[in-house]
Amino acid sequence: MKLFNAKNIGGALLGFVMLLGTVMVAGTTAQAQYPYPNQDQYRRQRDYERAQRERERQAEIERQRQMRDDQWNRNNDQWNRNNDRWNRNDQWGRDNRGRRGRNGDGYGNLGGSYELRQTALNAGYNEGNKAGRNDRRSGRYDPTRSSAYRNALKDYNSRMGDRYAYQQYFRAAFENGYSDGYNGY
Repeated sequence: MKLFNAKNIGGALLGFVMLLGTVMVAGTTAQAQYPYPNQDQYRRQRDYERAQRERERQAEIERQRQMRDDQWNRNNDQWNRNNDRWNRNDQWGRDNRGRRGRNGDGYGNLGGSYELRQTALNAGYNEGNKAGRNDRRSGRYDPTRSSAYRNALKDYNSRMGDRYAYQQYFRAAFENGYSDGYNGY
């Protein structure tokens, strides 16, 4: 028997080449996944730079907002100095010196539709005037005593909008109407 047979040498050589090929392919695959020896350091640096850019962007947005607010405040302060009478309003936005503010009615803007606002103001004023005339006869001045004032829903319809806004408008107009009725206007 021959110890060095061509088939044995060829088979061994083929096996060695296949083993060498497998090792080389596996090594390049691993190297393709991690091309840098310390890739985590690069990833951390990249994430830090992204976070830094985001912080700078947020700071710029905040600076712009602050500048806009400062400009608005300067303009608003100038307007208030030129129109000082608007600073003497009561809780309803009415001018305490007898003048009436927004749209000449003195009731401020509490929200709601035009229909809601006008209906509440008309109903409140009329009910207040009626209650004021009645109290003038008895000599008592107390607009909050009236059930119409406490309820504040006369002529209200839910299709108009917010019930709370309606009540606020109604009560403000009720107080004006009550005062006018009590004083005989």
